[in-house]
Amino acid sequence: MLDLPVNGLYRTTTAMPGHEDAFPAGVLVYVGEKSGQKFVVRPGQNRNNRWFWGDPTTPLRSPTWSRTLKRLPSEGYYTLPKELSFESGGRWLKNAIVQLGYNADGKGIIFVGESRDGATENALYFSERGMMIEDELLETLLWAPILPIKK
Repeated sequence: MLDLPVNGLYRTTTAMPGHEDAFPAGVLVYVGEKSGQKFVVRPGQNRNNRWFWGDPTTPLRSPTWSRTLKRLPSEGYYTLPKELSFESGGRWLKNAIVQLGYNADGKGIIFVGESRDGATENALYFSERGMMIEDELLETLLWAPILPIKK
């Protein structure tokens, strides 16, 4: 059996041999599995700061290339491990709830949770515009188990 990565999000660090145009270095990919076959795919659509994947997928059979992939934390909700201050004078406090997403290059983007003054719903809202973060912060975000509720 081939030594291939677990399913999840990755950033490529080198182009995929034989598929250099589809999978160049420095892009977001998802490694998945269907019918016992590992595959890799680029992002399709982004809705609510989350990527959705589709076809076509490319079979993943190269353990050598697979080892060059940089594993990324799952998209979802996290808390900030430290306060972030901005040049404009604003700040996001330590333990603020943020939504983690990625751009097509596999760079982390965080969106801070906000409550809307005067809103009738007891809900947090996340902007469509976030702040790109360095891998150093990305790797220290703390998972916040906020679960989706199906309608």
